[in-house]
Amino acid sequence: MEEKYEKLRDGIYALRTRRTGKIAEIMIKKMLGLEKPDSIFYDLLDTENNKKVEVKFSIAMRANAKKITEENVIEEIMKALKEKRFLKYEEAFNCAFDCNIQQIKTKEFDILYYGIFFSDKIIIFKMTKKEFEENKSKIGYSDKQHKGNKGEGQFHIKKKSLKFHVDNYFFKELSYEDFYNILDINYIKEDNI
Repeated sequence: MEEKYEKLRDGIYALRTRRTGKIAEIMIKKMLGLEKPDSIFYDLLDTENNKKVEVKFSIAMRANAKKITEENVIEEIMKALKEKRFLKYEEAFNCAFDCNIQQIKTKEFDILYYGIFFSDKIIIFKMTKKEFEENKSKIGYSDKQHKGNKGEGQFHIKKKSLKFHVDNYFFKELSYEDFYNILDINYIKEDNI
C-alpha cells in the first residue's frame, strides 16, 4: 500500500467513533451522489428516489488478548501503545473481533449503509428498511443500546456473523486508494467507483 493511503488508513484507526461515522457519511454521500438530510434524524437523503439514508461504520481491530484487571492495568495500558491491532479482511473470518454498528434509528431510514474499515480494505453493506425489519433477529439487533433510548439500537459484526453479512448484504469493496479518491475534492469520479 502506498504511504499516503497507509497514513489515511492509520488516521481512520486513530479517530473516535463519532468522527469515523462522519467520514463514512461523507464517503457514501460522495460515492452515491446523495444529499445532506432535511432532518437531524437520519444521515443523508437520496433525492432521486426519495429515500432517507442511515450510514453506520465501525473499525475492525483484533480483540484484546487479556482483560484488564487491577493486577495488569499498567502493563495493558503500555502494551496498547505497541500493539498492532489492525485486522485484515481475510483474517477476520478466523480472528476474534467485534464491530459495533450502533445508534441505528430504526423508524428514520429507508436504506441502511453500514460497513467496516479493515486494515487492507473497506467493506460496505446495504440493507433496505424491509430487509432490516425482517432480519432483526438474524443480525442480532438490540434496541437496548442506551437506557431510555427509544427507537434506537445496535448490532455487532463478529467473526461468527461476518459471513452472513457478506453473503446477504454485501454492496461494495473499496481499497484505501479508492477511498482517498472519493474524498479528494480534486478527483474526477470514475465509473468503477
